[in-house]
Amino acid sequence: MLFNSISFAIFLPIVFSLYWILNKRLKWQNILLLVSSYYFYSCWDWRFSFLLLFSTFLDYFSGLQIAKTEDKNTRRFWFWLSILINLSFLGFFKYYNFFVGSFAELMSSLGIKVNPWTLEILLPVGISFYTFHGLSYVVDIYNRKIEPEKNPVIYALFVSFFPLLVAGPIERATHLLPQLKVNREFNYHKAVDGMRQILWGLFKKVVIADNCAHYANIIFNDYANAEYTGTTLAFGAFLFTIQIYCDFSGYSDIALGSARLFGIELLRNFNYPYFSRDIAEFWRRWHISLSTWFKDYLYIPLGGSRGGDWMRIRNTFIIFLVSGFWHGANWTFIFWGFLNALFIMPSIVMKTNRNNLDIVAQGKILPSLKEFFQVVLTFSLATFCWIFFRAESISDAFSFIKKMFTTMHIGIGYPLKLIGGDLSLLFFIAIMFVFEWLMRDRLFPLRFEDKVKRPFRWMIYIFLTLLIIWFHGKEAEFIYFQF
Repeated sequence: MLFNSISFAIFLPIVFSLYWILNKRLKWQNILLLVSSYYFYSCWDWRFSFLLLFSTFLDYFSGLQIAKTEDKNTRRFWFWLSILINLSFLGFFKYYNFFVGSFAELMSSLGIKVNPWTLEILLPVGISFYTFHGLSYVVDIYNRKIEPEKNPVIYALFVSFFPLLVAGPIERATHLLPQLKVNREFNYHKAVDGMRQILWGLFKKVVIADNCAHYANIIFNDYANAEYTGTTLAFGAFLFTIQIYCDFSGYSDIALGSARLFGIELLRNFNYPYFSRDIAEFWRRWHISLSTWFKDYLYIPLGGSRGGDWMRIRNTFIIFLVSGFWHGANWTFIFWGFLNALFIMPSIVMKTNRNNLDIVAQGKILPSLKEFFQVVLTFSLATFCWIFFRAESISDAFSFIKKMFTTMHIGIGYPLKLIGGDLSLLFFIAIMFVFEWLMRDRLFPLRFEDKVKRPFRWMIYIFLTLLIIWFHGKEAEFIYFQF
């Protein structure tokens, strides 16, 4: 079930209505959300609900076993059992064919013929996200940061809560579990706020991301066409840069807004990353829940920055390479992670990676000239990296980049010809950037009650709704469902 589908537009109001009919009946509210979440997940493939259930039970039981004993060997046994089984499932479904194919290519390069045994494996949607939910929970119990949750319904809901189940944000037990254990009162203003965030997320996904995807796919799938100039390829890279942001942050907006309808606050996942002044700031603002997860559960355990410059450099490359590999079973993702690590290195070496902690041009309408060029440079570096993320192979990415720079022409004639001279998509992108720039100090741009009077607010809501109805692209899954 997609957030941008008619079925979800029916599902959400029904669950919302039943949920608040059960007001002040916490046990039954949680059971309703749990059943609804499993139904939501089963709409993709009901068979994988059993995998989700097994993963949930494994971590729930392991957490109880780790906490109830002081024996180090017993604690270590249950800890590693949970970790290894979770990673084995993730590795099998997501990476089996990648490892087999890579091994066969290596042997072939050495002159040894190998007939790889690949499998037609269907990737369970959301497996990377709910696996990381469980891993962080078990690690925190093992490190005695939290006590295990004894109520199986509450823990199962923590793992499978439908707004975050298939594409995050990656929640922490310390943040979400306490919210599931206390009575939640209906709050009109919070519900309205959630609807606003859902509206903004749908605008970004349906109007911008899906329409960008149409043209970006044409360009990337046929980039070798002699008619495509370097300007056209650069335009394609720009469209994919906008697409992936509006697609994923749009999903996160809908997820956070939907959760708020039930009185639950999820972790923020995006903080206007394309207004960043360097790559370090970009990664503090992009997919925040994953970045902080790797920092807390990989970077710091590896020694963090405590061992001097060499350790900081080594650990930075490790987390970016692992982050790339987490995104998918293709060398393009690993190289994408390597490039981001490479681009962040100057700030790591010069210890300037914590320089830009405030909002760009804070308190001002326009940025300074220096800030403007910093934002443009960071956006350009991110766009360059996204080429590898989008390409089918590393060789395709390099061919794309080579043609982009060797056939570059001034002007946007052919890009405009490609989109049929229709400037509406560029207009919608401009609207998105203007709204986000003006409201960059807010959780999301439509949280502007104190700045915009009610009649104008309603004009904006109606305008965005009409855009969603009239200019929606072809209904498409969210990009991060594949991860």
